[in-house]
Amino acid sequence: MAKDFSTREENYSKWYNDIVQKADLAENSAVRGCMVIKPYGYALWENMQAVLDKMFKDTGHSNAYFPIFIPKSFFSKEADHVEGFAKECAVVTHYRLKNDADGNGIVVDETAKLEEELIIRPTSETIIWDTYRNWIQSYRDLPILVNQWANVVRWEMRTRMFLRTAEFLWQEGHTAHATKEEAIIETKQMLDVYADFAEKFMAIPVLKGTKSENERFAGALETYCIEALMQDGKALQAGTSHFLGQNFAKAFDVKFTSKEGKLEHVWATSWGVSTRLVGALIMAHSDDNGLVLPPRLAPVQVAIVPIYKNKEQYNQVCEKAAKLKDMLQEKGIRVKLDDRDTHKPGWKFNEYEFKGVPLRIALGPRDIENNTVELARRDTLEKSIYQQADLVNKVEHLLEAIQDNLYQKALTFREEKTFKADSWDEFNTILDDKGGFIYAHWDGTAETEQKIKDETKATIRCIPLESKPEAGTCIYSGNPSKQRVVFARAY
Repeated sequence: MAKDFSTREENYSKWYNDIVQKADLAENSAVRGCMVIKPYGYALWENMQAVLDKMFKDTGHSNAYFPIFIPKSFFSKEADHVEGFAKECAVVTHYRLKNDADGNGIVVDETAKLEEELIIRPTSETIIWDTYRNWIQSYRDLPILVNQWANVVRWEMRTRMFLRTAEFLWQEGHTAHATKEEAIIETKQMLDVYADFAEKFMAIPVLKGTKSENERFAGALETYCIEALMQDGKALQAGTSHFLGQNFAKAFDVKFTSKEGKLEHVWATSWGVSTRLVGALIMAHSDDNGLVLPPRLAPVQVAIVPIYKNKEQYNQVCEKAAKLKDMLQEKGIRVKLDDRDTHKPGWKFNEYEFKGVPLRIALGPRDIENNTVELARRDTLEKSIYQQADLVNKVEHLLEAIQDNLYQKALTFREEKTFKADSWDEFNTILDDKGGFIYAHWDGTAETEQKIKDETKATIRCIPLESKPEAGTCIYSGNPSKQRVVFARAY
């Protein structure tokens, strides 16, 4: 099934698109810039969603849902916010269609124009903070710790499935607090939640940091982020958590009476990750044989493929395979027994390898005689024979080993692709020849940052949280610098 499949070296972009489509994750839709997420791809997103949802609830958050339509006037209340999203907004102007009297088919009914145009949600701060005004009167009403699972629309002109589409799925947390300190603690806590998810479940090491003012979320006082490195040396922003200060509370007049009896504006945060994480998984782990998935998120962790020559063998092998499946499922392992007699075992091997299933079990008549199975690892492509008696323990051990191996491999790759640059020439040479994360001095000005971006297409991915002050000279301007920041070309 991977006959016409591109390799990473031949064409990285086509390799990525081939995996998305041929591994049955998603396909382009009839709507330009939008995608259809297919069952296998959606199962992967559901697994991510389930883990994150538990992590959110374990930290005290509850789910709610707010309208997809936002009155246009709401956007004008927070100047930075509207400026940041204005170019991406899809607008609803009418509420009815009609048959054209001239026989030109269905047209917009111009008599059905909305009194106020509606924005299809690109993000929900405005509609949520208008709602919070009704929920909050006293310090006793705080904090509000709410998350929403939703779809959003950002009208992108250049799209790529999962990484950047006009409509995508995500979660967005929106919290309200009595003090600045509480809001900052919340912002940092959710960044840690995202980092833990990326590293422990996605098997992707991430850098934690803050965004420069140029790269900050529209309307935020501070944006915290996790940055991951893909196999082509480009960075991917994998999650963001924003300290919004009192900007939205002031814009929507959300006040509360404090314990001291004073009327004060509420402090806010927002944070989110999206289906772009599926794209991150593909680009961080997959190889020239197709998709590679970390076991903790894989829709199918183990695929069992019966080997047989005739109907009698088929019945015998499938009966034994069903028992093995039940044993594994009892331990909470996600198993698929592929007992289709319409495809050859070799075809099935190729399918599960291409779709990134972490472990494949082959079971034939000889294995039944010897009480053995053949186990194939997707990450290393190694095959080994194991006794059926200890199969459950072995599978559990191997799934953990694959999870750890994928993380260590990605970590090693990042370390090999992390550099320091002390001059403009050195910076450009690394960027063009090697890619990756580049730690370099920056003078802290938006002007210099923009010039570097214009000339190289590299951006400041983050100001690392763990970095220490280090006096130096800006690689571009030659002006004094207080610390190194992380540059990279990015998705």
